[in-house]
Amino acid sequence: IRDEESGYNKNLFCIPKYYEENLERVFIPHGLILDRHEEICKAWKVMTLLHSVALCVLKGGYKVFADLLDHIKALNQNGDKFEPV
Repeated sequence: IRDEESGYNKNLFCIPKYYEENLERVFIPHGLILDRHEEICKAWKVMTLLHSVALCVLKGGYKVFADLLDHIKALNQNGDKFEPV
């Protein structure tokens, strides 16, 4: 995200009441993150890994990480090859 990026108005999103006072703008919408997850999973599917290790190192990043692992799990269930994670 560039410094001059203004983000999106918070009124465009459904935000829980307890976050409204602390939040001014949204920089990356959830749908954009999900699109990126799909791109990562497509690239991951092309790679020929024997075993993958997933590690979340960002405090508060567990939701994004869990969504990414859900996409990988769905890819494993619906794909023709299985890669353990």
